[in-house]
Amino acid sequence: MATLLYRLGRFAFRRRHFTALFWVALLALAGVGAAGAPVAGNTSFSIPGTEAQKAFDVLEERFPGASADGATARVVFKAPAGEKMTDAGNKAIVRDTVEELSDGSEVARVTDPYQGGGVSRDGTVAYASVSYQVSGMELEDSSRDSLEAAAEGARDAGLTVEIGGDALQTVPATGATEIIGIGVAAVVLVITFGSLVAAGLPLLTALIGVGIGVAGITALASTLELGSTTSILATMIGLAVGIDYALFIVSRYRAELAEGREREDAAGRAVGTAGSAVVFAGLTVVIALVGLSVVNIPMLTKMGIAAAATVAIAVLIALTMVPALLGYAGRRVRAAGEKGKRRGREAREDEEKGNGTAKEKARRPNMGTRWARFVVRRPVAVLLIGVVGLGAAAIPASSLELGLPDDGSQPTSTTQRRAYDLLSEGFGPGFNGPLVVVVDAKNSDDPDAVFRQTGDDIKALDDVVSVSPAAPNKAGDTATITVVPDSKPSSVATEDLVHDIRDAGTGLKADTGADVLVTGATAMNIDVSQKLNDALVPYLTLVVGLAFLLLIVVFRSILVPLKAALGFLLSVMAALGAVVAVFQWGWLSGLMGVEETGPVMSMMPIFMVGVVFGLAMDYEVFLVTRMREAYVHGEKPDEAVVTGFRHGARVVSAAAVIMMAVFAGFIGSSESMVKMIGFGLAIAVFFDAFVVRMAIVPAVLALLGKKAWWLPKWLDRALPNVDVEGEGLRTEGDADAGEKGGSPDDRDLARV
Repeated sequence: MATLLYRLGRFAFRRRHFTALFWVALLALAGVGAAGAPVAGNTSFSIPGTEAQKAFDVLEERFPGASADGATARVVFKAPAGEKMTDAGNKAIVRDTVEELSDGSEVARVTDPYQGGGVSRDGTVAYASVSYQVSGMELEDSSRDSLEAAAEGARDAGLTVEIGGDALQTVPATGATEIIGIGVAAVVLVITFGSLVAAGLPLLTALIGVGIGVAGITALASTLELGSTTSILATMIGLAVGIDYALFIVSRYRAELAEGREREDAAGRAVGTAGSAVVFAGLTVVIALVGLSVVNIPMLTKMGIAAAATVAIAVLIALTMVPALLGYAGRRVRAAGEKGKRRGREAREDEEKGNGTAKEKARRPNMGTRWARFVVRRPVAVLLIGVVGLGAAAIPASSLELGLPDDGSQPTSTTQRRAYDLLSEGFGPGFNGPLVVVVDAKNSDDPDAVFRQTGDDIKALDDVVSVSPAAPNKAGDTATITVVPDSKPSSVATEDLVHDIRDAGTGLKADTGADVLVTGATAMNIDVSQKLNDALVPYLTLVVGLAFLLLIVVFRSILVPLKAALGFLLSVMAALGAVVAVFQWGWLSGLMGVEETGPVMSMMPIFMVGVVFGLAMDYEVFLVTRMREAYVHGEKPDEAVVTGFRHGARVVSAAAVIMMAVFAGFIGSSESMVKMIGFGLAIAVFFDAFVVRMAIVPAVLALLGKKAWWLPKWLDRALPNVDVEGEGLRTEGDADAGEKGGSPDDRDLARV
């Protein structure tokens, strides 16, 4: 592989005009496709195999035209102090508003609060429900404007009016902190390379890669029904890995220049060595993201595949466009250590003048070397401190509660959150999460009796505030019953109620043959959480197993991949503990902009497992391949650890800081899911890069010694030799030296 990538790097360096034109043309093509693409369609949850989804499908079949998947809005009214919503003047205002809401072209129906039981017992709060014929993301701006205009008219008349529901759903904003994250990445690159040009290359190539990926997602959003957060997550991950992959290749290029190689040869060797690590690191990320499809939640599958495609583009750009831009940059990208050489000359001059301290300073090993030597001398102490520290950070994860965000998790500045609070105040916390019970009595002899019995059985359960009369369809064989719990939607008590209703339905089916199914947003959230929990172990087994096999091929070792996987488990558990502490317990919630604590998003654990595993293997591959390279070339195990850190610690540290900055930039998002994922990934990268890879990994390798690189002979013969260490490039370099008489193209053809 190293030889193939070496030739690819040299080709891209020589044919830089063609390479750059290809990627720019692809970016333009994707941009044109995105600009002409229709607005994304329905992005609602579809959870195959769950009871909530089955009930939803029954509703669509038995209640045609009911727009079960259409957008909804609750316009909530509150009377001024000392007045009631039942006062004649306030009644008139509400009815005028209802009439105005009914005029919308996309409106399916509007319920009058005075006819549908939409007034609270104390008379201070009322609400009107608005149902639309299309989903929230398909809703025209004119419909949203009409909704807000009707509410504003009621406000002008003296009422407090807020709007809840998904009718106001928009693409979430990420805020200015995303730009700050990119700015931090730029500063770190400048410090790392000491050159604006060298620092600009990773940023430029990463932005082009993300631009192609996000534009492609936008162009296909309507066709593939991609969710509103898909492009944000693809941007988050693609930008982070794109900068990192380019950073490693540029850094290796500068190191090759420092060895005295010509620029074209240095570019080829950088792609052949660091590029090999990029390929395998990218493969682990892609495996982890595509593996999300085993959960069988279409939204999560699409998010994973879209992000994986963006990562694949980042890998290809790093292997081709980075060497092409290095060709354009020429001497503006300097060899690594040029400043150090200049300081060395100055030190020799100072020595001649009698200043010995300058000479000692010039010969001082870098920080990575000093740290690696410290760890090699005290591996047990470093290992214990690292494991105990991560274990302590993981303690909050033991009280992890899962759920999906609703309007109650929105900032208090939003009208959705204020509507949620008004409904809780007037009707109780459970009113924001009603349960829809679907009674399918098609196989029953007396459907009406089944409907009545179902309602009576539910009323007898705990944590029930109200049960509506059964509402049958035209055929009279199916009915819906709305149940309002006493507890808020995300509570354990509400989850228990859902299970109790389903248990009661099992007994009813045995007696009457009717199916009793529970659905609605709250029940759907509960089913999603359960499905994700059930899928976590199979997913972890699949992803870690495939990546483990891949790392055996890369490192030609059993213990190194095993150590990598165990270190990942430590970092991901510690990161989940931090997420629980901030978003569930409320620690530092003000600093993170978390206005409402509550259950952790149900897809967070499995999403973090997938993404963090891929990113963790990035640092494992980049750092340990340099150690493996030194060991293969004859160094002792301890010396190889120090060599790996001397060449890789600075770059891996910079890459981790960049990735943390990019992820942390999304903490400013208005979408609670994006905010939580941004924080979780940022803290996970910190734990994995600076505790696991920088401390635990060298400590374990120092303790294992030669055993770390042990591989059974039969397995060694069976595995393909991918040559990540670039051993084949030695003979490649000799061939180049003997072929200098021909043109570059002739030399490549001669090798082929």
